[in-house]
Amino acid sequence: MSKQTQIGLGLAAIGRPEYINIKKEEISQSEAVFKANAMHVLDDAYRFGVRYFDVAPSYGKGEQFLIDWHKLRQYPDVNLSTKWGYTYMANWELGYSGKHEIKEHSLSKLQEQWEVSQVLLPELKIYQVHSATLDSGIFTNTEALQELYEIKKKTGMQIGVSTSGANQVEIIETALKVQVEGESLFTSFQVTYNIFEQSTFKILNQLLGDNKTVIIKEALANGRVFENGDFPNYSDAYTYFNLLAKQYNVGIDAIAIRFIIDSLEPQVVLSGALTSIQLQDNLKALSFRLTEAERHQLQIFATESESYWVERSALAWR
Repeated sequence: MSKQTQIGLGLAAIGRPEYINIKKEEISQSEAVFKANAMHVLDDAYRFGVRYFDVAPSYGKGEQFLIDWHKLRQYPDVNLSTKWGYTYMANWELGYSGKHEIKEHSLSKLQEQWEVSQVLLPELKIYQVHSATLDSGIFTNTEALQELYEIKKKTGMQIGVSTSGANQVEIIETALKVQVEGESLFTSFQVTYNIFEQSTFKILNQLLGDNKTVIIKEALANGRVFENGDFPNYSDAYTYFNLLAKQYNVGIDAIAIRFIIDSLEPQVVLSGALTSIQLQDNLKALSFRLTEAERHQLQIFATESESYWVERSALAWR
């Protein structure tokens, strides 16, 4: 992949009727309408120049939508990534009272989900442990790690981890130590990093310096970068976001994404757009650069990581 940061499309919101976010788009909740929207957004994304697409089995029907689209279009120049370890449980039920996703980092779950995901080959370039944690057992599950190593050797893909939570740095450090048959297993890291959650900045720079792949998710802090009276703690940030948005004639989403590009220069920043209009707005982040003074000011709005994740855990599925 190019060293220049590209904006990719993540299908977390496209593949299921409810997602953790404070901004809600009005869209019919039927599976048929969601699939039609997904196909339309995927087509537009490619037309707009997007070449990186990220999904997971737990994103409702998202992975199947991507499979169907890729079989139909057969674009050879796309880079696809997916994950394993979570199962979608809400079954398209609005207001589902149970856990929408259940984590299981077992060998059997890996084999079950890989059986489906591998149809995305050869454009499938990265296969990730979905939301790896220290207590999920993945880093000590020698059978699952060996299976991932065999997949890596057979396909030539990168094996990666995605991370969430206040201990992302510790998770990444642990993943970096994992070796199978004397070889580092994990070379790709999908990490939450944004204006409000900057705790991973140092280790992400280290990863990039070591030629690892860094993919940034939740660039818009699950919608919290948009002005909202429920978050008075961000009032100063909202004022400055609006100033920059007016100055560059873009939306606040583009400011948030550009901050990541200019401060970190990762390989990919994921857009979580649900519609083509949202995606077009996100892509405006590629049309300008922030000044050093502006980047510094945005860095000041970083919150304490523990508080950020407590706040995120309180957000509802909508």
